[in-house]
Amino acid sequence: RIALSMIDAAEREGRLAPGGTIVEATAGNTGLGLAQVGIPKGYRIVLVVPDKMSREKIQHLRALGAEVRLTRSNVGKGDPEYYQDMAERIAAETPGAFYVNQFANPANPATHETTTGPEIWEQLEGDVDAVVVGVGSGGTLTGLGRFFAKVSPKTEMVLADPVGSVLAPFVKTGRMIEAGSWTVEGIGEDFIPPNCDLSLVKKAYSVTDKQSMSAARELLSREGILAGSSSGTLLAAALRYCREQTEPKRVLTLVCDSGNKYLSKVFDDYW
Repeated sequence: RIALSMIDAAEREGRLAPGGTIVEATAGNTGLGLAQVGIPKGYRIVLVVPDKMSREKIQHLRALGAEVRLTRSNVGKGDPEYYQDMAERIAAETPGAFYVNQFANPANPATHETTTGPEIWEQLEGDVDAVVVGVGSGGTLTGLGRFFAKVSPKTEMVLADPVGSVLAPFVKTGRMIEAGSWTVEGIGEDFIPPNCDLSLVKKAYSVTDKQSMSAARELLSREGILAGSSSGTLLAAALRYCREQTEPKRVLTLVCDSGNKYLSKVFDDYW
């Protein structure tokens, strides 16, 4: 969804020409979308991925035809090995390259505001009390938050954040902490992305890796739904929110990713 909108915008604005190269820093899923949209259009796809990501996800990207550059996941923004800095540098050094930059690209939240939000609103028949989301780039939070602020002021945006991420602590205290580390993939940040409007958040929960993995495994055993690690974070936070309520609420969260890409991690007892 966001890959299509960001590539379309780049083509319209002349930043991406036929035969060009699309470069992005990604935990994997935005990269998958960019490959699915970009490769049939004839673009070269270069993705910079932190080395903590699951091997299935990396194999999936390479099987689609993307070039994957692995980089260190234990360095912060500003380090040349940091995945976003590396992607920006590769794009600058590659003729005809477009650096997507999902973290600041306005087409990212815009597509959630104009498509995802209205779809949720229609499917829940205009009655939504809370939406529980995670933040990778902030596009989902900001796009849905803007949409619901216009059509349903009662709808609360709830942040599900891995322990170690700076986002939930910032919502709660207004102060930046030093980022820690976490194994959940695709959500949680060591900075506040430009696309992430945390003023839209009404409640934030920090969820441990163990709580996330346990929730993902419970979702599979109880509901037959095979979901990824970040879906476990969202589910754990959504359940905490629901259990705090004193009256019935209609609460929505998302299964962001298939658990097929995490069989060697979340669903591996040895790991």
